[in-house]
Amino acid sequence: MLNFLACILALTLGSANAKQRHYTLNILDANVNPDGYTRPAVTVDGTFGRLLTAERHDDFQVEVNNQLSDPRMLKGTSIHWHGIFQHRTAAMDGPAFVTQCPIASGYSFKYKFPTGGQTGTYWYHSHYATQYCDGLRGPIVVYDPQDPYQRMYDVDDASTVITFADWYHTFAPVLSGGPPPRPDSHLINGLGRISGNTTQPLSVISVQKGKRYRMRLVNIACSPNYLITFEGHTMTVIEADGITTKPQVVNSLQIFVGQRYSVIVAADQPIGNYWIRASPSNGPQGFVGGINSAILRYQGAPVLEPNGTAQTLGTTLLEQNLIPYSDPTPPGGHNPPDVPPFVFNIVFSNGSFLINGASYESPSVPILLQILNGADPKDLLPKGSVYVLPRNSVIEISVPGGSPGAPHPFHLHGHKFSVVRSAGQTLYNYDNPVQRDVVSTGKSTSDFTTIRFRTDNPGPWIFHCHIDWHLGKGLAVVFAEDPAGQVKGPQSQKHNKAWDQLCPIWDSIPDSDH
Repeated sequence: MLNFLACILALTLGSANAKQRHYTLNILDANVNPDGYTRPAVTVDGTFGRLLTAERHDDFQVEVNNQLSDPRMLKGTSIHWHGIFQHRTAAMDGPAFVTQCPIASGYSFKYKFPTGGQTGTYWYHSHYATQYCDGLRGPIVVYDPQDPYQRMYDVDDASTVITFADWYHTFAPVLSGGPPPRPDSHLINGLGRISGNTTQPLSVISVQKGKRYRMRLVNIACSPNYLITFEGHTMTVIEADGITTKPQVVNSLQIFVGQRYSVIVAADQPIGNYWIRASPSNGPQGFVGGINSAILRYQGAPVLEPNGTAQTLGTTLLEQNLIPYSDPTPPGGHNPPDVPPFVFNIVFSNGSFLINGASYESPSVPILLQILNGADPKDLLPKGSVYVLPRNSVIEISVPGGSPGAPHPFHLHGHKFSVVRSAGQTLYNYDNPVQRDVVSTGKSTSDFTTIRFRTDNPGPWIFHCHIDWHLGKGLAVVFAEDPAGQVKGPQSQKHNKAWDQLCPIWDSIPDSDH
Protein backbone atom coordinates (compact mmCIF):
# COMPACT_ATOMS: atom_id res chain seq x y z
CA MET A 1 0.00 0.00 0.00
CA LEU A 2 2.82 2.40 0.91
CA ASN A 3 4.56 1.71 -2.41
CA PHE A 4 1.31 2.38 -4.28
CA LEU A 5 0.85 5.71 -2.46
CA ALA A 6 4.45 6.64 -3.17
CA CYS A 7 3.91 6.01 -6.88
CA ILE A 8 0.76 8.13 -6.88
CA LEU A 9 2.60 10.92 -5.06
CA ALA A 10 5.48 10.80 -7.54
CA LEU A 11 3.10 11.00 -10.49
CA THR A 12 1.20 13.88 -8.89
CA LEU A 13 4.37 15.84 -8.16
CA GLY A 14 5.65 15.16 -11.68
CA SER A 15 2.45 16.50 -13.23
CA ALA A 16 2.47 19.53 -10.93
CA ASN A 17 6.02 20.41 -12.01
CA ALA A 18 5.36 19.88 -15.73
CA LYS A 19 6.28 22.71 -18.07
CA GLN A 20 4.73 23.49 -21.43
CA ARG A 21 7.45 23.30 -24.08
CA HIS A 22 6.31 25.49 -26.97
CA TYR A 23 7.91 25.16 -30.39
CA THR A 24 7.05 26.50 -33.82
CA LEU A 25 8.26 24.52 -36.82
CA ASN A 26 7.92 26.37 -40.11
CA ILE A 27 8.13 23.63 -42.75
CA LEU A 28 9.43 25.17 -45.95
CA ASP A 29 11.43 24.49 -49.09
CA ALA A 30 14.97 25.84 -49.00
CA ASN A 31 18.27 25.24 -50.77
CA VAL A 32 20.80 23.31 -48.67
CA ASN A 33 24.38 22.23 -49.31
CA PRO A 34 25.36 19.71 -46.64
CA ASP A 35 27.89 17.75 -48.72
CA GLY A 36 29.13 19.99 -51.54
CA TYR A 37 26.02 19.68 -53.70
CA THR A 38 23.21 22.26 -53.52
CA ARG A 39 19.60 21.15 -53.85
CA PRO A 40 16.15 22.18 -52.55
CA ALA A 41 15.01 20.29 -49.48
CA VAL A 42 12.12 20.07 -47.03
CA THR A 43 13.38 21.94 -44.00
CA VAL A 44 12.49 23.44 -40.64
CA ASP A 45 13.08 27.19 -41.01
CA GLY A 46 15.63 26.62 -43.76
CA THR A 47 17.69 23.98 -41.96
CA PHE A 48 17.39 20.36 -40.93
CA GLY A 49 18.30 18.69 -37.69
CA ARG A 50 16.84 21.28 -35.29
CA LEU A 51 16.95 19.97 -31.71
CA LEU A 52 13.82 19.93 -29.52
CA THR A 53 14.25 19.49 -25.76
CA ALA A 54 12.16 19.00 -22.63
CA GLU A 55 12.46 17.54 -19.16
CA ARG A 56 10.71 14.62 -17.55
CA HIS A 57 6.93 15.11 -17.20
CA ASP A 58 6.93 18.18 -19.49
CA ASP A 59 4.32 18.63 -22.20
CA PHE A 60 5.10 19.46 -25.83
CA GLN A 61 3.06 21.95 -27.84
CA VAL A 62 4.48 22.10 -31.35
CA GLU A 63 2.93 24.37 -33.95
CA VAL A 64 3.63 23.01 -37.44
CA ASN A 65 3.16 25.60 -40.20
CA ASN A 66 3.19 24.02 -43.64
CA GLN A 67 4.70 26.46 -46.14
CA LEU A 68 5.77 23.88 -48.74
CA SER A 69 5.28 24.80 -52.40
CA ASP A 70 7.92 23.07 -54.55
CA PRO A 71 6.01 20.77 -56.97
CA ARG A 72 9.03 18.45 -57.24
CA MET A 73 8.55 17.37 -53.63
CA LEU A 74 5.50 16.53 -51.53
CA LYS A 75 3.51 19.55 -50.36
CA GLY A 76 1.53 17.97 -47.53
CA THR A 77 3.23 16.92 -44.31
CA SER A 78 2.78 15.21 -40.96
CA ILE A 79 5.21 14.80 -38.07
CA HIS A 80 5.86 11.70 -35.97
CA TRP A 81 7.52 12.01 -32.56
CA HIS A 82 9.53 8.83 -32.69
CA GLY A 83 9.67 6.91 -29.40
CA ILE A 84 7.09 9.04 -27.55
CA PHE A 85 4.33 6.59 -26.59
CA GLN A 86 1.41 9.04 -26.94
CA HIS A 87 -0.53 7.42 -24.10
CA ARG A 88 -4.15 8.56 -24.60
CA THR A 89 -2.99 10.97 -27.33
CA ALA A 90 -2.88 8.70 -30.40
CA ALA A 91 -4.25 11.54 -32.52
CA MET A 92 -0.91 13.30 -32.02
CA ASP A 93 1.28 10.38 -33.15
CA GLY A 94 1.66 11.70 -36.67
CA PRO A 95 1.73 8.88 -39.28
CA ALA A 96 -0.36 10.01 -42.23
CA PHE A 97 -3.56 8.00 -42.77
CA VAL A 98 -2.97 5.99 -39.61
CA THR A 99 -3.73 8.63 -36.97
CA GLN A 100 -4.36 11.75 -39.08
CA CYS A 101 -4.70 13.26 -42.51
CA PRO A 102 -1.67 15.25 -43.63
CA ILE A 103 -1.41 18.97 -42.98
CA ALA A 104 -2.14 20.69 -46.29
CA SER A 105 0.17 23.36 -47.68
CA GLY A 106 -0.83 26.76 -46.37
CA TYR A 107 -2.30 25.33 -43.17
CA SER A 108 -1.09 24.72 -39.63
CA PHE A 109 -1.64 22.15 -36.92
CA LYS A 110 -0.55 22.13 -33.29
CA TYR A 111 0.62 18.81 -31.85
CA LYS A 112 -0.04 18.61 -28.12
CA PHE A 113 1.27 15.66 -26.13
CA PRO A 114 2.85 14.87 -22.76
CA THR A 115 6.19 13.18 -22.31
CA GLY A 116 4.37 10.97 -19.82
CA GLY A 117 7.37 10.40 -17.58
CA GLN A 118 9.56 9.23 -20.45
CA THR A 119 13.16 10.42 -20.62
CA GLY A 120 16.00 9.83 -23.03
CA THR A 121 16.84 10.32 -26.69
CA TYR A 122 14.19 10.48 -29.43
CA TRP A 123 13.65 12.15 -32.79
CA TYR A 124 10.98 13.58 -35.05
CA HIS A 125 10.44 13.22 -38.77
CA SER A 126 7.86 13.51 -41.47
CA HIS A 127 5.63 10.44 -41.58
CA TYR A 128 4.02 11.23 -44.91
CA ALA A 129 5.20 8.86 -47.68
CA THR A 130 9.01 9.16 -48.02
CA GLN A 131 9.14 12.90 -47.33
CA TYR A 132 11.67 12.78 -44.52
CA CYS A 133 14.27 11.55 -47.04
CA ASP A 134 14.04 15.08 -48.50
CA GLY A 135 15.16 16.54 -45.17
CA LEU A 136 12.39 16.82 -42.56
CA ARG A 137 13.98 15.16 -39.51
CA GLY A 138 15.71 16.11 -36.26
CA PRO A 139 16.51 14.97 -32.68
CA ILE A 140 14.54 15.24 -29.45
CA VAL A 141 16.02 14.95 -25.95
CA VAL A 142 13.95 14.62 -22.79
CA TYR A 143 16.35 15.23 -19.92
CA ASP A 144 16.04 13.43 -16.59
CA PRO A 145 17.01 15.55 -13.56
CA GLN A 146 17.20 12.30 -11.56
CA ASP A 147 19.28 10.37 -14.10
CA PRO A 148 20.94 7.55 -12.11
CA TYR A 149 24.15 7.97 -14.12
CA GLN A 150 24.54 11.73 -13.94
CA ARG A 151 27.66 11.40 -11.78
CA MET A 152 29.33 9.42 -14.56
CA TYR A 153 29.45 12.36 -16.98
CA ASP A 154 30.12 16.10 -16.87
CA VAL A 155 28.49 17.37 -20.08
CA ASP A 156 25.10 16.53 -21.60
CA ASP A 157 23.73 19.30 -23.79
CA ALA A 158 23.03 20.26 -27.39
CA SER A 159 26.72 19.91 -28.25
CA THR A 160 26.69 16.18 -27.45
CA VAL A 161 23.72 15.20 -29.63
CA ILE A 162 25.06 13.50 -32.76
CA THR A 163 22.84 12.54 -35.70
CA PHE A 164 23.72 10.17 -38.54
CA ALA A 165 21.87 10.46 -41.84
CA ASP A 166 21.99 9.52 -45.49
CA TRP A 167 21.54 12.17 -48.16
CA TYR A 168 20.25 12.03 -51.72
CA HIS A 169 20.70 14.45 -54.60
CA THR A 170 17.49 13.27 -56.31
CA PHE A 171 14.06 14.15 -54.95
CA ALA A 172 12.37 11.47 -52.85
CA PRO A 173 9.17 11.23 -55.00
CA VAL A 174 11.37 10.31 -57.97
CA LEU A 175 13.42 7.79 -56.01
CA SER A 176 10.29 6.21 -54.53
CA GLY A 177 9.23 5.02 -57.96
CA GLY A 178 12.22 2.73 -58.43
CA PRO A 179 14.24 0.20 -56.45
CA PRO A 180 15.58 1.29 -53.05
CA PRO A 181 18.24 3.89 -53.93
CA ARG A 182 21.83 4.28 -52.78
CA PRO A 183 22.65 7.45 -50.84
CA ASP A 184 24.91 10.02 -52.50
CA SER A 185 26.56 10.84 -49.17
CA HIS A 186 26.30 10.42 -45.41
CA LEU A 187 25.97 13.26 -42.91
CA ILE A 188 26.99 13.56 -39.27
CA ASN A 189 25.16 16.43 -37.58
CA GLY A 190 24.04 17.59 -41.00
CA LEU A 191 27.45 17.79 -42.69
CA GLY A 192 29.38 15.39 -44.89
CA ARG A 193 31.26 15.05 -48.14
CA ILE A 194 30.61 13.53 -51.51
CA SER A 195 33.47 11.42 -52.79
CA GLY A 196 36.26 13.56 -54.22
CA ASN A 197 35.36 16.73 -52.29
CA THR A 198 37.93 17.24 -49.54
CA THR A 199 37.12 20.87 -48.75
CA GLN A 200 33.48 20.65 -47.62
CA PRO A 201 33.30 21.38 -43.85
CA LEU A 202 32.83 18.44 -41.49
CA SER A 203 31.04 18.50 -38.15
CA VAL A 204 33.28 19.09 -35.15
CA ILE A 205 32.47 17.87 -31.64
CA SER A 206 34.52 19.91 -29.18
CA VAL A 207 35.69 18.36 -25.89
CA GLN A 208 37.90 19.40 -23.00
CA LYS A 209 40.57 17.03 -21.75
CA GLY A 210 39.60 15.39 -18.47
CA LYS A 211 35.85 15.77 -18.91
CA ARG A 212 33.28 13.06 -19.59
CA TYR A 213 30.56 13.48 -22.21
CA ARG A 214 27.16 11.87 -22.65
CA MET A 215 27.01 11.54 -26.42
CA ARG A 216 23.48 10.93 -27.71
CA LEU A 217 23.71 9.04 -31.00
CA VAL A 218 20.66 9.10 -33.28
CA ASN A 219 20.27 7.31 -36.62
CA ILE A 220 17.89 9.58 -38.55
CA ALA A 221 18.67 7.97 -41.92
CA CYS A 222 16.21 6.66 -44.49
CA SER A 223 18.09 3.45 -45.18
CA PRO A 224 21.57 2.54 -43.85
CA ASN A 225 22.74 1.30 -40.52
CA TYR A 226 26.12 2.52 -39.31
CA LEU A 227 29.07 1.11 -37.39
CA ILE A 228 30.15 3.94 -35.09
CA THR A 229 33.56 4.52 -33.52
CA PHE A 230 35.30 7.34 -31.66
CA GLU A 231 38.93 6.92 -32.66
CA GLY A 232 41.09 6.05 -29.67
CA HIS A 233 38.18 6.21 -27.21
CA THR A 234 35.81 3.68 -25.66
CA MET A 235 32.05 4.14 -25.28
CA THR A 236 30.03 3.22 -22.19
CA VAL A 237 26.46 2.52 -23.34
CA ILE A 238 23.82 3.68 -20.80
CA GLU A 239 20.65 4.07 -22.91
CA ALA A 240 18.96 2.37 -25.83
CA ASP A 241 15.92 4.02 -27.45
CA GLY A 242 14.95 6.01 -24.38
CA ILE A 243 15.41 3.10 -21.95
CA THR A 244 18.19 3.37 -19.36
CA THR A 245 20.46 0.31 -19.43
CA LYS A 246 23.15 -1.10 -17.22
CA PRO A 247 26.55 0.16 -18.45
CA GLN A 248 28.31 -1.71 -21.25
CA VAL A 249 31.83 -0.67 -22.34
CA VAL A 250 32.50 -1.13 -26.07
CA ASN A 251 34.74 0.18 -28.84
CA SER A 252 32.06 0.27 -31.53
CA LEU A 253 28.33 -0.13 -32.02
CA GLN A 254 25.94 -0.75 -34.88
CA ILE A 255 22.98 1.61 -34.99
CA PHE A 256 19.99 0.89 -37.24
CA VAL A 257 17.56 3.42 -38.68
CA GLY A 258 15.46 4.95 -35.90
CA GLN A 259 17.62 3.64 -33.06
CA ARG A 260 19.29 5.80 -30.43
CA TYR A 261 22.07 5.18 -27.94
CA SER A 262 23.56 7.28 -25.16
CA VAL A 263 27.24 6.59 -24.63
CA ILE A 264 29.71 8.12 -22.21
CA VAL A 265 32.96 9.15 -23.86
CA ALA A 266 35.81 10.30 -21.62
CA ALA A 267 38.20 12.86 -23.07
CA ASP A 268 41.18 11.00 -21.64
CA GLN A 269 43.52 10.92 -24.64
CA PRO A 270 46.34 13.32 -25.58
CA ILE A 271 45.07 16.69 -26.82
CA GLY A 272 44.49 16.36 -30.54
CA ASN A 273 42.00 15.58 -33.28
CA TYR A 274 40.29 12.18 -33.58
CA TRP A 275 37.90 10.74 -36.15
CA ILE A 276 34.28 9.95 -35.41
CA ARG A 277 33.61 7.27 -38.00
CA ALA A 278 30.26 6.02 -39.34
CA SER A 279 30.73 3.06 -41.67
CA PRO A 280 27.46 2.75 -43.65
CA SER A 281 25.72 -0.43 -44.81
CA ASN A 282 25.15 1.12 -48.24
CA GLY A 283 26.12 4.19 -50.21
CA PRO A 284 29.69 5.54 -50.44
CA GLN A 285 32.06 3.27 -48.52
CA GLY A 286 35.27 3.90 -46.62
CA PHE A 287 36.72 7.14 -45.28
CA VAL A 288 39.03 8.45 -48.01
CA GLY A 289 38.95 12.23 -48.11
CA GLY A 290 36.94 12.46 -44.88
CA ILE A 291 33.71 10.91 -46.14
CA ASN A 292 31.47 9.24 -43.54
CA SER A 293 33.29 11.11 -40.79
CA ALA A 294 33.24 13.93 -38.24
CA ILE A 295 35.95 15.26 -35.95
CA LEU A 296 36.33 14.93 -32.18
CA ARG A 297 38.52 17.94 -31.33
CA TYR A 298 40.09 18.58 -27.96
CA GLN A 299 40.27 22.18 -26.83
CA GLY A 300 43.80 23.39 -27.54
CA ALA A 301 44.28 21.10 -30.55
CA PRO A 302 45.19 22.61 -33.92
CA VAL A 303 42.36 23.11 -36.40
CA LEU A 304 43.38 20.18 -38.54
CA GLU A 305 41.83 16.95 -39.71
CA PRO A 306 42.99 13.78 -37.92
CA ASN A 307 45.71 11.62 -39.47
CA GLY A 308 44.05 8.21 -38.95
CA THR A 309 43.00 6.35 -42.09
CA ALA A 310 41.35 3.16 -40.81
CA GLN A 311 38.45 2.31 -38.50
CA THR A 312 39.25 -0.10 -35.67
CA LEU A 313 36.10 -1.83 -34.41
CA GLY A 314 37.46 -3.72 -31.40
CA THR A 315 34.61 -4.91 -29.18
CA THR A 316 31.27 -4.22 -30.89
CA LEU A 317 28.09 -3.88 -28.82
CA LEU A 318 25.84 -6.93 -28.85
CA GLU A 319 22.21 -5.92 -28.39
CA GLN A 320 21.44 -9.01 -26.31
CA ASN A 321 24.05 -7.96 -23.73
CA LEU A 322 22.11 -4.82 -22.81
CA ILE A 323 20.05 -5.12 -19.61
CA PRO A 324 17.40 -2.57 -18.57
CA TYR A 325 18.34 -0.54 -15.50
CA SER A 326 14.92 -1.17 -13.94
CA ASP A 327 11.86 -3.40 -14.49
CA PRO A 328 13.78 -5.86 -16.70
CA THR A 329 11.20 -8.68 -16.77
CA PRO A 330 9.37 -8.80 -20.11
CA PRO A 331 5.56 -8.88 -20.21
CA GLY A 332 4.38 -12.34 -19.21
CA GLY A 333 7.81 -13.47 -18.06
CA HIS A 334 8.30 -17.16 -18.87
CA ASN A 335 4.57 -17.67 -19.47
CA PRO A 336 3.16 -17.89 -23.00
CA PRO A 337 1.56 -14.77 -24.51
CA ASP A 338 -2.15 -14.13 -23.93
CA VAL A 339 -3.02 -14.47 -27.62
CA PRO A 340 -1.47 -16.80 -30.20
CA PRO A 341 1.94 -15.42 -31.19
CA PHE A 342 2.28 -13.58 -34.48
CA VAL A 343 4.87 -14.62 -37.07
CA PHE A 344 5.27 -12.05 -39.83
CA ASN A 345 6.80 -13.51 -42.99
CA ILE A 346 8.18 -10.98 -45.46
CA VAL A 347 8.36 -11.45 -49.22
CA PHE A 348 8.99 -9.07 -52.12
CA SER A 349 6.87 -9.47 -55.21
CA ASN A 350 6.07 -7.25 -58.21
CA GLY A 351 7.76 -4.22 -56.70
CA SER A 352 6.07 -4.45 -53.28
CA PHE A 353 6.81 -5.92 -49.88
CA LEU A 354 4.17 -8.18 -48.36
CA ILE A 355 3.70 -9.30 -44.77
CA ASN A 356 1.78 -12.58 -44.58
CA GLY A 357 0.48 -11.97 -48.08
CA ALA A 358 -0.61 -8.32 -47.71
CA SER A 359 1.18 -5.16 -48.79
CA TYR A 360 0.34 -2.09 -46.72
CA GLU A 361 -1.32 0.71 -48.69
CA SER A 362 -2.51 3.85 -46.92
CA PRO A 363 -6.32 4.04 -46.71
CA SER A 364 -8.14 7.18 -47.80
CA VAL A 365 -9.59 7.57 -44.29
CA PRO A 366 -7.14 7.40 -41.36
CA ILE A 367 -7.51 4.24 -39.29
CA LEU A 368 -8.03 6.28 -36.12
CA LEU A 369 -10.91 8.14 -37.77
CA GLN A 370 -12.42 4.85 -38.95
CA ILE A 371 -12.41 3.61 -35.35
CA LEU A 372 -13.85 6.84 -33.96
CA ASN A 373 -16.57 6.71 -36.61
CA GLY A 374 -17.66 3.32 -35.27
CA ALA A 375 -16.30 0.96 -37.92
CA ASP A 376 -16.49 -2.71 -37.04
CA PRO A 377 -12.91 -3.65 -36.09
CA LYS A 378 -12.90 -6.57 -38.54
CA ASP A 379 -13.71 -4.15 -41.38
CA LEU A 380 -10.86 -1.69 -40.75
CA LEU A 381 -8.87 -0.72 -43.83
CA PRO A 382 -6.45 -1.46 -45.39
CA LYS A 383 -7.75 -4.99 -45.56
CA GLY A 384 -5.25 -7.65 -44.55
CA SER A 385 -2.90 -5.18 -42.86
CA VAL A 386 -4.82 -4.34 -39.66
CA TYR A 387 -4.63 -6.68 -36.67
CA VAL A 388 -7.05 -6.09 -33.79
CA LEU A 389 -5.51 -6.61 -30.33
CA PRO A 390 -7.41 -7.02 -27.02
CA ARG A 391 -6.59 -4.74 -24.10
CA ASN A 392 -4.24 -5.63 -21.27
CA SER A 393 -2.80 -8.64 -23.06
CA VAL A 394 0.73 -9.91 -23.64
CA ILE A 395 1.56 -9.86 -27.36
CA GLU A 396 4.46 -11.75 -28.93
CA ILE A 397 5.69 -11.05 -32.46
CA SER A 398 8.42 -12.84 -34.41
CA VAL A 399 9.93 -11.75 -37.72
CA PRO A 400 12.18 -14.24 -39.51
CA GLY A 401 15.47 -12.88 -40.81
CA GLY A 402 17.07 -13.13 -44.21
CA SER A 403 14.07 -11.83 -46.14
CA PRO A 404 14.57 -9.64 -49.24
CA GLY A 405 16.18 -6.32 -48.28
CA ALA A 406 17.17 -7.56 -44.80
CA PRO A 407 18.13 -6.64 -42.18
CA HIS A 408 14.92 -4.68 -41.60
CA PRO A 409 14.80 -2.28 -38.62
CA PHE A 410 11.22 -2.63 -37.35
CA HIS A 411 9.67 0.15 -35.26
CA LEU A 412 6.52 -0.12 -33.15
CA HIS A 413 4.56 3.05 -32.42
CA GLY A 414 2.85 3.54 -29.06
CA HIS A 415 5.05 1.15 -27.05
CA LYS A 416 8.45 0.00 -26.01
CA PHE A 417 8.98 -3.74 -26.32
CA SER A 418 11.20 -6.41 -24.84
CA VAL A 419 13.47 -8.15 -27.35
CA VAL A 420 13.30 -11.69 -26.02
CA ARG A 421 15.32 -12.97 -28.97
CA SER A 422 17.69 -10.69 -30.87
CA ALA A 423 19.06 -11.30 -34.35
CA GLY A 424 22.05 -13.60 -34.05
CA GLN A 425 20.65 -15.39 -30.99
CA THR A 426 19.22 -18.88 -30.75
CA LEU A 427 18.13 -18.68 -27.10
CA TYR A 428 15.21 -16.72 -25.65
CA ASN A 429 15.63 -14.36 -22.70
CA TYR A 430 12.48 -14.09 -20.58
CA ASP A 431 14.36 -12.68 -17.57
CA ASN A 432 16.01 -9.38 -18.47
CA PRO A 433 16.05 -8.68 -22.24
CA VAL A 434 16.82 -5.29 -23.72
CA GLN A 435 13.84 -2.96 -24.12
CA ARG A 436 13.58 -0.56 -27.05
CA ASP A 437 11.30 0.55 -29.91
CA VAL A 438 13.36 -0.36 -33.01
CA VAL A 439 14.86 -3.82 -33.59
CA SER A 440 16.71 -5.45 -36.47
CA THR A 441 15.24 -8.59 -37.99
CA GLY A 442 18.73 -9.82 -38.95
CA LYS A 443 20.05 -10.77 -42.36
CA SER A 444 20.48 -14.52 -41.82
CA THR A 445 17.70 -16.98 -42.54
CA SER A 446 18.46 -18.52 -39.11
CA ASP A 447 17.46 -15.27 -37.36
CA PHE A 448 14.06 -15.15 -35.68
CA THR A 449 13.75 -11.81 -33.90
CA THR A 450 11.03 -11.95 -31.23
CA ILE A 451 9.53 -9.12 -29.19
CA ARG A 452 6.90 -8.77 -26.48
CA PHE A 453 4.73 -5.89 -25.28
CA ARG A 454 1.55 -5.38 -23.29
CA THR A 455 -1.55 -3.73 -24.76
CA ASP A 456 -1.96 -0.91 -22.25
CA ASN A 457 -2.30 1.97 -24.72
CA PRO A 458 -5.39 2.00 -26.98
CA GLY A 459 -4.78 3.24 -30.48
CA PRO A 460 -3.90 2.25 -34.04
CA TRP A 461 -0.15 1.68 -33.84
CA ILE A 462 1.81 1.07 -37.01
CA PHE A 463 4.58 -1.56 -36.94
CA HIS A 464 6.87 -0.95 -39.89
CA CYS A 465 10.29 -1.23 -41.40
CA HIS A 466 12.11 2.06 -40.83
CA ILE A 467 13.97 1.87 -44.09
CA ASP A 468 11.64 4.48 -45.51
CA TRP A 469 11.92 3.18 -49.06
CA HIS A 470 10.68 -0.21 -47.80
CA LEU A 471 7.79 1.35 -45.89
CA GLY A 472 6.84 3.18 -49.08
CA LYS A 473 6.59 -0.19 -50.79
CA GLY A 474 4.24 -1.69 -48.20
CA LEU A 475 6.42 -3.13 -45.42
CA ALA A 476 4.07 -2.44 -42.50
CA VAL A 477 1.06 -3.58 -40.53
CA VAL A 478 -1.14 -1.69 -38.06
CA PHE A 479 -2.25 -2.96 -34.66
CA ALA A 480 -5.71 -1.66 -33.74
CA GLU A 481 -5.28 -1.91 -29.99
CA ASP A 482 -8.46 -2.04 -27.90
CA PRO A 483 -10.71 -0.13 -30.34
CA ALA A 484 -13.60 0.01 -27.85
CA GLY A 485 -11.35 1.50 -25.19
CA GLN A 486 -10.20 4.07 -27.68
CA VAL A 487 -13.70 5.35 -28.30
CA LYS A 488 -14.97 5.56 -24.73
CA GLY A 489 -13.99 4.99 -21.14
CA PRO A 490 -10.96 6.18 -19.16
CA GLN A 491 -8.54 5.13 -21.94
CA SER A 492 -10.40 7.00 -24.70
CA GLN A 493 -8.25 9.07 -27.04
CA LYS A 494 -8.01 12.83 -27.09
CA HIS A 495 -8.45 14.80 -30.27
CA ASN A 496 -9.63 18.32 -30.97
CA LYS A 497 -11.45 20.44 -33.53
CA ALA A 498 -8.23 21.25 -35.37
CA TRP A 499 -7.58 17.52 -35.79
CA ASP A 500 -11.19 17.04 -36.97
CA GLN A 501 -10.57 19.57 -39.78
CA LEU A 502 -7.41 17.96 -41.17
CA CYS A 503 -9.24 15.47 -43.38
CA PRO A 504 -11.92 17.84 -44.77
CA ILE A 505 -9.17 20.30 -45.71
CA TRP A 506 -6.99 17.57 -47.22
CA ASP A 507 -9.87 16.10 -49.21
CA SER A 508 -10.81 19.53 -50.59
CA ILE A 509 -7.48 20.29 -52.28
CA PRO A 510 -6.36 18.93 -55.68
CA ASP A 511 -4.02 15.95 -55.83
CA SER A 512 -1.33 18.20 -57.31
CA ASP A 513 -1.12 19.94 -53.91
CA HIS A 514 -0.63 16.67 -52.00
